[in-house]
Amino acid sequence: MTSDPADLTAAEHLDAAREMTAANRPYLAHLLAEEAARRTTDPATADGIRAAFPNPAPSREETD
Repeated sequence: MTSDPADLTAAEHLDAAREMTAANRPYLAHLLAEEAARRTTDPATADGIRAAFPNPAPSREETD
């Protein structure tokens, strides 16, 4: 594992996105998948990644 995030590959970002999905962290999974898609050179693959990890609906409600 590298200590510089800039050295991470698209596959590593995608693996991390899957881990965050399993940990019920959908927004973080979405961000990691978006970075994986950005690092992917094939537009169809990038679209598939984005479709697999959609932006979660902002369902947060303020409570007192």
